[in-house]
Amino acid sequence: MKDLKHKTIYGLAWNFIERFFNYFFQFVVGIILARLLSPKEFGLMGMLAVFISLGQLVILSGLNSALLRKKNITSKEYNSVFVFNISISFLLFILFLILSGSISSFYGYPILKPVLIALSMMLIIEAFSNIFMVRLQHEMDFKLQAKIAFVASLLSGVLAIVLAVKGYGVWSLVGLHLSRVFVISILVWLIIKWKPGFQFHWTTFKELYAFSKKLFLGSFIEIIYSKGFYLLIGKIYAPVKLGFFNRADRTQELLSNNISGWLVKVSYPMLAKIEGKEALTKTYKRFIKNAMFITFILLLGLGAVSENFIVGLLGAQWEPTIIYLQLMVFVGLFLPIEALTYDLFKIFGRSDYYLRLVLIKKAIAIPVLIYTAFISVKFMIVGMITMAILSYAINVYWTSKFINYTVNEQLFDFLGSFIVAFLMSFIVFFIGSYLHLHPVMELIVQIIAGFALIVLYGEFFNSKIYQDIKLSLFILINKKM
Repeated sequence: MKDLKHKTIYGLAWNFIERFFNYFFQFVVGIILARLLSPKEFGLMGMLAVFISLGQLVILSGLNSALLRKKNITSKEYNSVFVFNISISFLLFILFLILSGSISSFYGYPILKPVLIALSMMLIIEAFSNIFMVRLQHEMDFKLQAKIAFVASLLSGVLAIVLAVKGYGVWSLVGLHLSRVFVISILVWLIIKWKPGFQFHWTTFKELYAFSKKLFLGSFIEIIYSKGFYLLIGKIYAPVKLGFFNRADRTQELLSNNISGWLVKVSYPMLAKIEGKEALTKTYKRFIKNAMFITFILLLGLGAVSENFIVGLLGAQWEPTIIYLQLMVFVGLFLPIEALTYDLFKIFGRSDYYLRLVLIKKAIAIPVLIYTAFISVKFMIVGMITMAILSYAINVYWTSKFINYTVNEQLFDFLGSFIVAFLMSFIVFFIGSYLHLHPVMELIVQIIAGFALIVLYGEFFNSKIYQDIKLSLFILINKKM
């Protein structure tokens, strides 16, 4: 059990580093591109988000989760999923090639046709690397994943900036996404000695798909909901408004998706290896406590510095994004809990529960999405916040069916972290309101003040969660040495 705990902390640390540097470079590149490009060009890319996201989902079809829940994965299973990924990616490319004209006509922007065709090529490239990433995740080799992501983010970012400087507009964003998946595919095939085969085993595939099909359907509905905002805003309003919403959503996701993705990448293979309900519950609680502590601090902190962040880093042309961002941070607060709830269903082999939960929540959420989108973008975000709170309540109820972790226990565990994060963000916001410096200087002061407040709290009150994070860094540094 000690070895498992050590491995968990080490895995969390390396995976956090992978995601931190990956998103950090995307963040820096995003700031530079936001200054070089207009909100309209980001809005045009946002119009295609739902189609590309659905394409990526269809290629995976939940099969990665089906593999990761297994303690031992055979060559037949790896190869079958690999062949499926490749085959579906080519079919999707042909489908988008046929539909690209109709999709561009739907929005009324001819440029979207060649852009969608180019982005569809990304699906084929990505299909060649997916199985390698699943293998690395199953083996918990997060260090190698971190290095690959670092190189890919760096090279793709540089290319996108060069294209933007030379005036390629929206194509610089296309180049960013295409080059990143291309570099990842090249690196995994060159670095990793293991190679998948091109053999497809129908019986093996059917066994995996029996578990994954409900995960796939649930995820399909999730994407229709989450990316449906982009489709509706793109159709109802101008691309510029979608660009503002896209920037707020991507900035919020930079933190919430980073945390939940980091958490799930480690927690799912780790929790799947734990035997015994008591041990599973204990580890699950630890994951959630740590994740929510970080989530509350980063997201509420982001809301507190949003004005200086947008105006200082992105420029005055993005000022309408401020109110969207201040609201969007509340949408992402409970995303890590949702991700861990779905992990539990997968671990217990209850993909039917996952699908049932998604159907219940989205049956309520999708009508809310459509109704609020026609009123205003701000009103739509308020609807998103309402659904996020309701979704949390539903998640907690269903989680208690698998482990001994009631709603009251969860609220008690989160209350301290929320109070600390709220007080920190309030002080940080007050500092920003009081100062009269350049927005970038004010932002720096706010970030330093927020960091100092959290460190003082952790050291003075000897917070267990804070000490866990320190321990993760300590183990990682010792490993490197």
